[in-house]
Amino acid sequence: MSDPRRSGFTERTRLSAARERLLAVDPIDRTERVPLSAADGRVVAAPVDAVRDVPHYARAAMDGWAVRAEDTFGASDRSPAVLRRADAVGPDAAERVHTGSELPDGADAVVMVEATSPVGDELEVFDAVAEGENVAPVGEDVEAGQRLYGPGDRLRPSDLGLLKATGVDVVEAVAVPEVAVVPTGEELVQADPAPGEVVETNRFTVSRLAERWGVDVTRRDIVTDDPEALRAAIERDLTRDVVVTTGGSSVGDRDLVPEVVEDLGEVVVHGVALKPGHPIALGRVDDVSVVMLPGYPVAAIVNAVQFLRPLVEHLGRMPHQPWPTREATLVRKIRSEPGVRTFVRVKLTDTDDGLEATPTRASGAGVLSSVALADGWVVVPESREGIPEGETVAVEHWEYHG
Repeated sequence: MSDPRRSGFTERTRLSAARERLLAVDPIDRTERVPLSAADGRVVAAPVDAVRDVPHYARAAMDGWAVRAEDTFGASDRSPAVLRRADAVGPDAAERVHTGSELPDGADAVVMVEATSPVGDELEVFDAVAEGENVAPVGEDVEAGQRLYGPGDRLRPSDLGLLKATGVDVVEAVAVPEVAVVPTGEELVQADPAPGEVVETNRFTVSRLAERWGVDVTRRDIVTDDPEALRAAIERDLTRDVVVTTGGSSVGDRDLVPEVVEDLGEVVVHGVALKPGHPIALGRVDDVSVVMLPGYPVAAIVNAVQFLRPLVEHLGRMPHQPWPTREATLVRKIRSEPGVRTFVRVKLTDTDDGLEATPTRASGAGVLSSVALADGWVVVPESREGIPEGETVAVEHWEYHG
């Protein structure tokens, strides 16, 4: 691999090609048995079949009277069928039932209470019902043995309710991807920075994002810009599925992480045609993916969304869910460089003329407020040189957590 310090990123890989190289790894093959109480968001690893019918008994679908359908034939407002009010269903006898009640022996239909009128010990029925009418039969919802979910399905709360109803208590799930987040940089501190020092935020934001994406995160202490310290930090976490470093990924004298990864394994990408955050590096050490995020906070977030999220989805066999978007009118021109995918943070405003998107004025990769105070971003593709004022744009809500 040529020394990127000498080239100064004269060649930058397109985002799609960089992502393709990153994802050229096998998904996780570890699985585990997970109780329903902990299965929300988990990816199914083996087929899941219903253990029992739902409902497991024939039940009344309406409040009313359980009857034999043949006893109501011909009933009408003018000529009601007259049945006995009883505690059991039999010829010309009806029994009171409520929604969800077990259908009594001998009954094959339910007359809605609105279509009846009790008269002493008798019941006038004004509507004829057919066999099975207003009755939920056994297995109407789900039949025992029915395939409910298969490998790759990601479970939601409604799925957990269905599984519990059908008698499933445990599912075989894909193991959660394990990620270590390692902040690097001798200028970083946790609080009360002196001149020349910077409060470290990337570990906090990146790890929280990763947890939202269904990842088990280990947060590491700050590692200084020293090759041996960086090497030890990466080697320590090679038991994880992914090692994420923040900072030290560019081409300066103190940007040592790609060099250390290259010495331990390989760097498959260094420098990507996106803005902000082009100094990202991607590599592998002993089949463990290493995502080397830039140190600037906005650049770290953009690259985490563009690379770390698809990586953990791929490793964890998670179905990809595109970010929700909203259309808005751009109120100020966006400038971008041809051949570079640009992520422009915008603020949304509801007006009488519709939704408007205003690019945040603080656009630097180190200006965290430009993303934290934005409502989303507009993605300018490589094929365009900016977007003019007044154009309708799609605002991507990348931080959505549904």
